[in-house]
Amino acid sequence: MLPRGLSYDALRAAVRNELPERLNMAAQVCDDWAAKFPDKLAIIDLSDGERVDVTYADLQRLSWQVQAVLVARGVQSGDRVGVLLGQSPLCAAAHIATWRLGAISVPLFKLFRRDALASRLDNSGTQVVVTDEEGAALLSPFDVAVIQQTDLSEPVPQPMLETGPQDPAVLIYTSGTTGKPKGALHAHKMLNGHLPGVKISHDFLGLEGDVLWTPADWAWIGGLFDVLMPGLALGVPVVAARMAKFSVEECLRIIAQAHVKNIFFPPTALRFLKAENAQIAGLRTVASGGEPLGAEMLAWGQQALGVTINEFYGQTECNMVASSCSVLFPPQPGAIGKPVPGFDIAVIDEDGHEVDGEGDIAIRRGAPSMLLEYWNNPAETAAKFRGDWMVMGDRGVFQDGYLRFVGRDDDVISSAGYRIGPAEIEDCLLTHPGVATVGVVGKPDPLRTEIVKAYVVVKQDVNLCERDLQTWVKDRLANYSYPREISFLDELPMTVTGKVIRKELKARAAAEAQADTLKRQETP
Repeated sequence: MLPRGLSYDALRAAVRNELPERLNMAAQVCDDWAAKFPDKLAIIDLSDGERVDVTYADLQRLSWQVQAVLVARGVQSGDRVGVLLGQSPLCAAAHIATWRLGAISVPLFKLFRRDALASRLDNSGTQVVVTDEEGAALLSPFDVAVIQQTDLSEPVPQPMLETGPQDPAVLIYTSGTTGKPKGALHAHKMLNGHLPGVKISHDFLGLEGDVLWTPADWAWIGGLFDVLMPGLALGVPVVAARMAKFSVEECLRIIAQAHVKNIFFPPTALRFLKAENAQIAGLRTVASGGEPLGAEMLAWGQQALGVTINEFYGQTECNMVASSCSVLFPPQPGAIGKPVPGFDIAVIDEDGHEVDGEGDIAIRRGAPSMLLEYWNNPAETAAKFRGDWMVMGDRGVFQDGYLRFVGRDDDVISSAGYRIGPAEIEDCLLTHPGVATVGVVGKPDPLRTEIVKAYVVVKQDVNLCERDLQTWVKDRLANYSYPREISFLDELPMTVTGKVIRKELKARAAAEAQADTLKRQETP
């Protein structure tokens, strides 16, 4: 797959999306390696501070232990199994055990609070969650069975259910502009779809000495399928390291302790590094995705990191579809890169026809990393497609073979690498007894790309402060999604049918951001 030495055009011509009749990701990331090279290093575990080397045989035994407990709790093929864990061998083993059973893993994030967990557990019908002591406390209000490391017994070899490439395997929730987060259901073919993009975004990942890490949590597709599972499938050691909050000092310590050579840095992490003028020697590759990087950031990366930062593009519904690759073609500042071999990308109009200029970025049906459907949501699934194309919700244009990102076509907020749906935050704020109405948008921010900004109308004779409502959201959704700024207004711009006009609020937020910038420039 993707042999080195070929040109980009030759690779595009060589790749075929042909899938075997039988496919299970547990075999790809663990069992096949454990059978042939049991002592090969799979995970460098720094999650408790000290380095512990985990081989493929170790990982397989741990996953057998999890699988035995899942079976004892009645988990069968097609059942949903939650995984509420940070970067750790147990997190990897929980997914592997679930897939080996033919069940569906549901990644959950440690920063989720009651309402965020409730919406995902209820919608998915998850009855069993693999977690730790911290996660068990978060799950205490819910009627779910909890499995922790202390519940595991001696490892006994466990059978693998025969599954095909189209059989469901992972349910990952993604934020949208309306309603609650939607569950993107993916099949076992998902990993095959990620491997080409992961390889070229790291200048052919899998060379001798490669060691892969990301500060992104493994609960998100960027951590789970841009790093952990592709690394394991390619035989590249993956670093597991906990960082409650991104710290440049801690980041440098992890890189040095594990001798990291390949990193996926979200753009916000790069900005933190640049702000502190961090210098990192010895890296072979750095990849970044989630939002475009400018020429200034690319130039800084070359100077401070010693590498060309390869940008890539995708989303939870269909990931790793375009990428840069410094050894295949020169980077173009402002451009994402080129279509990953195996993916057919077009810019289309509202009728699904390809256009020469700016349009909606779309991926042809049948791409291996494309979702099967939105879980229990046929209407949203249908709305995602236009004929032979799945629309990404982004505007773009092709120039000289490079895909350029123009902007989002919806109201999703991109903040510090997280995609945040305004509707969920609005719904949460509206449950506060003092809030009459609310509108949430993204406000441009130099460090986080955007911050969550809420415009709130309070009920008559009610006094509220910003901190009251920030705490309300933090306690119910997630620490990263609370409004960092709240403005109290007498009224919000509304349509005749009573809907908040977010477009006007976004324009107001953009003007506020511009005023903030001028203020900073004027401050000595």
